[in-house]
Amino acid sequence: MIDLIVLGAAAGGGFPQWNSGADACNRARAADPLAPARTQASIAISGDGTHWFIVNASPDLRQQITQTPELHPKTGLRSTPIQGVILTGAEVDTITGLLTLRERQPFDILASRQVLDQLDANPIFEALNRSIVTRSEFRTTETIALRHTDGTPSGLQVTPFTVPGKVPLYAEAGENPGEILENGETVGLEIADGQHRVLYIPGCADMTPGLRTRLQNADLVLFDGTLWTDDEMIRAGTGVKTGRRMGHMSVSGPDGTISALRNLNITRMIFIHINNSNPLLLADSAERAEAAAAGWEVSYDGMRITL
Repeated sequence: MIDLIVLGAAAGGGFPQWNSGADACNRARAADPLAPARTQASIAISGDGTHWFIVNASPDLRQQITQTPELHPKTGLRSTPIQGVILTGAEVDTITGLLTLRERQPFDILASRQVLDQLDANPIFEALNRSIVTRSEFRTTETIALRHTDGTPSGLQVTPFTVPGKVPLYAEAGENPGEILENGETVGLEIADGQHRVLYIPGCADMTPGLRTRLQNADLVLFDGTLWTDDEMIRAGTGVKTGRRMGHMSVSGPDGTISALRNLNITRMIFIHINNSNPLLLADSAERAEAAAAGWEVSYDGMRITL
């Protein structure tokens, strides 16, 4: 069994973004039922419905835990069902929530060497006492049997794999600061229980033949839905970078995600990590209808899936 909860569905900044006066954000702020608010992207996974692993610690993690009964303390004066945190990158909207979990509660942080190096380089993350909160490096393509903090098996296996991405914005330097890399800076996760395969890829800058092969025949794919079009933020006047420059392929177009994942025999496809400028967030938009016609769903906070 794989239990999955979408803790947050939006990209960095959430929806509505705190400083955005765009129409979509104003609709969310006004509690428009066709434009529901969303926190920043994160999921929780479990093999037994009781013990949970967080995938990506967003800045909204405290709120997400509070609004998710499955993650509330169940035993003892200080307790948590959270057994570990798995990181797919080191962007601000992926690691900042770790500081929410600093109250001397044992759990494990699992990440690539590149991501752990970013944590090691910033002393603020020493607030998570290393004698209590362990940091474990994973290697891409090596399958990890997730274990609970007491050493018992979770029933889940996770295989990290590289996807095209880039270094975090705050770490960009050199002559090619936006260079697209496939070296462990950005990873996807294949989550399995021996019967089902779930792929979680909240950030991806390009579709490679190897990634297409891995996606084929999956039971569930949650994929990067940051922008509908590559120049979306530039045209809207809300940014100066393309999606590709930020490390995200667009949803639409001949090189977009909908086209790339067509005919891969994936049972269920869901967009996650959706920017506040993306009309996919609006249930009454033409773009939402187009995505639905292509077999795609749009994630929302509190979405629950069991395989």
